[in-house]
Amino acid sequence: MKQFVVVGLGRFGTSVATSLAEEGYDVLAIDKEEDLVQEITDKVTHAVQADATDEDSLKTLGVNNFDVAVVSIGDDIQSSLLATLILKELGVEYVVVKAQTKLHGKVLNKIGADKIVYPERDMGVRVAYNLVTTNVLDYIELSPNYSIIEVLATDKLTGKTLRELELRAKFGINVIAIKKEENEINVTPEADDMVESGDVLVVMGQEKDLDKLREY
Repeated sequence: MKQFVVVGLGRFGTSVATSLAEEGYDVLAIDKEEDLVQEITDKVTHAVQADATDEDSLKTLGVNNFDVAVVSIGDDIQSSLLATLILKELGVEYVVVKAQTKLHGKVLNKIGADKIVYPERDMGVRVAYNLVTTNVLDYIELSPNYSIIEVLATDKLTGKTLRELELRAKFGINVIAIKKEENEINVTPEADDMVESGDVLVVMGQEKDLDKLREY
């Protein structure tokens, strides 16, 4: 199972860290502000007060043993860049960084960030789902209990029509679009439309029902 380190516990970082922990993953949360660390300590595997721009501190914490790092340092762009650089140099394979501006994002790309996200476009919880789910390609939270997800059709779903799959009856979800491999999108799928290998289903429903589909 993947292990995650989240650096910076503002709203975005806290959202990522808690979402990953709720999915059952090991999460090390780091921030230099003690009060932010205390707020999350009961919600993640480990929470530590540390300066992420201090290479020795990160070495001591063993960040090189983690599969993914998420850098979510606030408005301090210099610290964001330095933390990213250190994490990559210490051997973290995949580093996701929150960028403040397009220029910040360009610099992060130059120093080796693997994925760059922008808070106004990417919710922390959405990033967390994209990191840990193999068949869920995208995730949009409409409300705390209601979401839209893109699901890659599994073997159980392919070769059948929407009528035969009975997804609404089985899971209580609605298929609102089907994306084809040829970049065609059927935004008004009908009951007799066939789900084929490589298709992506865009479905909407309550979290508890979407969870059932994810496990199907």
